[in-house]
Amino acid sequence: MDMHTVVVGTSGTTPEDVIAVARGNAKVELSAEALAALARAREIVDALAAKPEPVYGVSTGFGALASRHISPELRAQLQRNIVRSHAAGMGPRVEREVVRALMFLRLKTVASGHTGVRPSVAQTMADVLNAGITPVVHEYGSLGCSGDLAPLSHCALTLMGEGDAEGPDGVVKPAGELLAAAGIEPVELREKEGLALLNGTDGMLGMLCMAIADLKKLYTSADITAALSLEALLGTDKVLAPELHAIRPHPGQGASAANMLAVLDGSGLTGHFQEEEAPRVQDAYSVRCAPQVNGAGRDTIAYALTVAERELAAAVDNPVVLADGRVESNGNFHGAPVAYVLDFLAIAAADLGSIAERRTDRLLDKNRSHGLPPFLADDAGVDSGLMIAQYTQAALVSEMKRLAVPASADSIPSSAMQEDHVSMGWSAARKLRTSVDNLARIIAVEMYAATRGIELRKGMTPAPASQAAIAAARAAGVQGPGPDRFLAPDLAAADAFVREGRLVAAVETVTGRLA
Repeated sequence: MDMHTVVVGTSGTTPEDVIAVARGNAKVELSAEALAALARAREIVDALAAKPEPVYGVSTGFGALASRHISPELRAQLQRNIVRSHAAGMGPRVEREVVRALMFLRLKTVASGHTGVRPSVAQTMADVLNAGITPVVHEYGSLGCSGDLAPLSHCALTLMGEGDAEGPDGVVKPAGELLAAAGIEPVELREKEGLALLNGTDGMLGMLCMAIADLKKLYTSADITAALSLEALLGTDKVLAPELHAIRPHPGQGASAANMLAVLDGSGLTGHFQEEEAPRVQDAYSVRCAPQVNGAGRDTIAYALTVAERELAAAVDNPVVLADGRVESNGNFHGAPVAYVLDFLAIAAADLGSIAERRTDRLLDKNRSHGLPPFLADDAGVDSGLMIAQYTQAALVSEMKRLAVPASADSIPSSAMQEDHVSMGWSAARKLRTSVDNLARIIAVEMYAATRGIELRKGMTPAPASQAAIAAARAAGVQGPGPDRFLAPDLAAADAFVREGRLVAAVETVTGRLA
């Protein structure tokens, strides 16, 4: 169902609009201001195309072939050829939401009036999005410099009525058939237009916007699961006091501590750490330092959002049409700013997964769980409890650590050494998507273990927010303590419960809105 209509103007867009189009199928409309800017820039390109002097991107070849002046009768063929030759992706198909974000963000730059594309081409881009036609884009083909070339080329190929695309019914067909069925006329590209449709950071930026949205939810979920684990381990909530976090004023740390304190308000399980046979002076780092780790990740997300918002306000193309009528080459297509934060987020997410797994392991170890049965099993020895759930969680954490190795630290030259330094931002974005998926599963396993641990504390009353989380999880098919059973369905239910935001929603019925 369409969320609303997103109007594309000349001054960029917002992360919320990217999500609305990519995931919510919002309609796209070009503003009158954008159409006027498109027309003005096109007049400049047409005037340059009529001159005998070569102008890069208008009347020359591209990349290492930029020295050749292209005669007027060959220019339409040149634009078709760059799209066809650059649509060279390989590997599995990229997800529909990524392709829609990619298309929308390219339209955003085109609408800025800095690319020289005709208004009719921009309108066709909007029409294809609105018709629910999604080009088939492949996993490999972008080095994150000169834009996400192969992915954007596959999208441009669809505008030309060539290649394959997915229809609104999810069936892949020749793009020409889908355009015809939607009443959309294929475009015949003219000077500058082929290059303008290919030369941007749109794929990596779209994936960054979606990762930020997903991670914001997961970090709130992780604050909740950390609090549940603290409670199940009979830890102390004194370390969450606002005055302690005020003297190290990282905003994310303070927000995470406040979330955990709100979840634990009214708990009958916290504060028993000095009542045991071997009293604890302090909780383990994985429990005590949760706000510091979760909070550092929150601050990383905030920085990534700043970079995303700058990029969303940008017009990334080469060459660009400037307000004074000049058409100038530039290096704004280099993906380094986006690539760095994509990698930074993968590092933060891996560390969050790692600390969550350490708390889960502590819950399952009878030597460190402060009175809980081994592996939270019903009859340890006969039952294995959650032993292998932690194995699965550990495997996910290990993969996240591998995915945290930065893609942006690599570069591989291309285009006969013309493009001799590239960002690998698309690769950074692709691995971050896997990392975000894994993180949701890791948090789900911690939630599963912590809620079971709380329920096994007989005679103690959990915090009202914890009770709400447990009740909602059980209603969602995440079963509680008992003899061993087929565990994969429980874990799948826990994953969906976390991923869809239902854990946060359940807790917020008691705490009010969490950060």
